[in-house]
Amino acid sequence: MLRLNGVNENLQIRIETCLRGADSPEKVSQALLALFPDFPIPREFEIPQLGSASNINWVAESISLETFLKQLHEQRILDTALDSMSANLVENQTEFRLSRQAAIVGKVAFPLPNEQPLGGVITVTLQGVHISDWLVAATWHKGRDAIPRGIADENAMGSDGDAVTWI
Repeated sequence: MLRLNGVNENLQIRIETCLRGADSPEKVSQALLALFPDFPIPREFEIPQLGSASNINWVAESISLETFLKQLHEQRILDTALDSMSANLVENQTEFRLSRQAAIVGKVAFPLPNEQPLGGVITVTLQGVHISDWLVAATWHKGRDAIPRGIADENAMGSDGDAVTWI
């Protein structure tokens, strides 16, 4: 089976997370590395102390999505991933968020829009000429032979994250 990783696939990849308040840099780095092992963690960072909260952005580009995509397949959440990853698709760019709390144990969870999950988020921005085709290919599974899926089709999850039932 063809496995995509985003790198060398005419895709611009940006991964970022914000450390705020008492966020532990060690825990945030664990979460990032669990899904994106190539993310360059800063060598030195300040541990938040009482009276001096964190306010730091960690950003990296051209990071492989291989481990992240592998988790989508292993967790069997490919249709949810397609819906979540394409929810903010505009022309040739999409942006989606991942729960850092889930990521720290190697799991993928997509927070609902306007939700700020405990533990913060990792924001992934993907840009490319054929991004919609890439998203469908990256989340493809054999079940789509019987029930084809596409971006924003009648089988997509609702904007509130609830499943849409079809006949």
